[in-house]
Amino acid sequence: MSFTLGDNNDEESLEDLLKQLQELDEVFGDEEPNYQAIIDEFGIDIAELERDMERYEQKINVNYSFSRPDSVDPQYAYFTDSGFDLYSTEEIEVPPFGRKLVPTGLHIDIPEQYELQVRSKSGLALKDGIMVLNSPGTVDQGYTGEIQVIIFNANNLPTTIKKGQKIAQAVFSPVACGKWIKFNKVDNINNKDRNSNGFGSTGI
Repeated sequence: MSFTLGDNNDEESLEDLLKQLQELDEVFGDEEPNYQAIIDEFGIDIAELERDMERYEQKINVNYSFSRPDSVDPQYAYFTDSGFDLYSTEEIEVPPFGRKLVPTGLHIDIPEQYELQVRSKSGLALKDGIMVLNSPGTVDQGYTGEIQVIIFNANNLPTTIKKGQKIAQAVFSPVACGKWIKFNKVDNINNKDRNSNGFGSTGI
């Protein structure tokens, strides 16, 4: 499933199609419609219609807003990317082996049954030793405040986060929230294949 931020074209197209089908039902009533006549009348290319249906992808509309003037629109660099970049709206110096809370000015209306996970950018971690301290950080569906990132400097020298710099990536991830969970206390939990085998039980 892919994500589109603020795009409702698919919903509008579906509504238009449903409206046209309803109009056809009103015309034909209880009579069996002559589908070939409809196809000829409207010049419908069945093969092209089938191809369009195969190419159709359901989109999830995600609303967002800014609370800072220098915020950057969320967008995916490639259609196959899992995450989109988050950008700093301030210049902030992070001390050696220290941490700072970096603002993005971005507010996102996260869809139900999803969370937004904030993760380190691999290139930034490798080249500059800058990472998200609590990676992955969790932004719950009910949170609509500004997304801010806890940045950790893994260097023995101070580093500066520049204004407009990419600082992290955000990933929409399906999750079971408290609304769908009911805890039931029992005397014992049934054993499974791992039982109580934990740390290092599968080898190092």
